[in-house]
Amino acid sequence: MASTRQLCMVLETERLYLRKMNMDDYDALYEVLADSSIMQHYPYTFDENRVKDWIERNMQRYKENGFGLWAVCLKETGEMIGDCGLTLQQIDGEMLPEIGYHIRRDCQHNGYAKEAARAVCDWAFRNTDYPSFYSYCKYTNEASIKTAESIGMHFDKEYSDKTNEITHVSVIHRKDMEKLWNMKR
Repeated sequence: MASTRQLCMVLETERLYLRKMNMDDYDALYEVLADSSIMQHYPYTFDENRVKDWIERNMQRYKENGFGLWAVCLKETGEMIGDCGLTLQQIDGEMLPEIGYHIRRDCQHNGYAKEAARAVCDWAFRNTDYPSFYSYCKYTNEASIKTAESIGMHFDKEYSDKTNEITHVSVIHRKDMEKLWNMKR
């Protein structure tokens, strides 16, 4: 019998499933977002209220946009190890679709962020009309930049801002994604 969590599943990969998050995910998500080593490139480390707000905002995004950041769960155990998904973000003054990801520290360096982000990218191109998708981060966040590149994104630009000092932006365009799909056939 399928669990309630699996019934909210949005995407499935070889080792993961991504599903809508809810307040039952608070403890697992707090372990990710309140970890200063994971959030070192973020403007702040999350406290209890920020984690609750993060979940609530994503639940609202599901209703308003049909997407948001989803819980990343290991297929084998069902354990939530982070989040990954599509959100609309202010990037250099424009509201753009962004693929974002956070993976718990003890689960990093296993390809989970890449696997989840690739599935989100594929889902986004198949289920939305956006011509391009972006990933942005502080210019010093090499791991995030490498993850973006691993799913076919490339450097778009860097710009100065108050939050990150310099923000690095990666992009993948629909025509580039279609080339990748055709190569797989």
